[in-house]
Amino acid sequence: MQVMRIIDGAAAFGLMEPLTGLVVKAGEAILGINRAAMRIEGKQDGSPVTEADLAADRIIADGLAQLAGDVPTLSEERAQLASPPFPGSFFLIDPLDGTKEFVAGRDEFTVNLALVTSGVPLLGIVSAPALGLLWRGIVGRGAERVRFNGATIGAAEPIHTRKLPARGEPWIAAVSRSHGDPRSEAFIANRPNAVRRTIGSAVKFGRIAEGSADIYPRFGPTSEWDVGAGCAVVTAAGGRVTDGKGGELRFGQRSDTGFIVPEFIAWGDPQAVSCY
Repeated sequence: MQVMRIIDGAAAFGLMEPLTGLVVKAGEAILGINRAAMRIEGKQDGSPVTEADLAADRIIADGLAQLAGDVPTLSEERAQLASPPFPGSFFLIDPLDGTKEFVAGRDEFTVNLALVTSGVPLLGIVSAPALGLLWRGIVGRGAERVRFNGATIGAAEPIHTRKLPARGEPWIAAVSRSHGDPRSEAFIANRPNAVRRTIGSAVKFGRIAEGSADIYPRFGPTSEWDVGAGCAVVTAAGGRVTDGKGGELRFGQRSDTGFIVPEFIAWGDPQAVSCY
């Protein structure tokens, strides 16, 4: 019987810098692809995959094999190789989140990497290569925003989510450019004076974590690799990410649903959950 390695917060702290370097390197590979000439293929679910997705995935896979080869991985581009459930720790990876944004020539695409322990995201890195910006955090140890230029990584700036807007003040809701749905729109409409801010990919989680948005609802299906890193960053920054009813999300437990997250809500202020 295989023994599953458990990585706690202290051990995750020791991994943060090398993991950050790995994610930044993957982002460099993405930016090095000529979008006008790259190969684009379709997956079975109809979503696109490009040579940029695959290049970033190879870099992350090789790097994790050297850094923590005894820890399982679940990547969007290699999901068929995963063997859940993962009772210990595992890495959850989306090598290019927001492929549609990338193909369209926009800058709001990300590289997402999470370390999940006992079904809960513990460490998360959400990097936006074209913006030269990443958000990262370890639950219980805080979150940071980091600027970078190529492989040069700048100083980390501590970040925190903001408090629930006072009565009469507007909520800022992060909404998807590519994946709107009626239930999410209805949820936002129920927030008094809600202001919608259209943001691509997992950048939305970063904006929640840094306190420039209050809430990010998604009442349509996503995948675990779309959510895990952002969940860790928002939680580390003082917020909370729940299912559509305010309950806890669990990751890496089963594959019979295709690693689908049916719905979720990212809250800047955890106290807002009780107001839902």
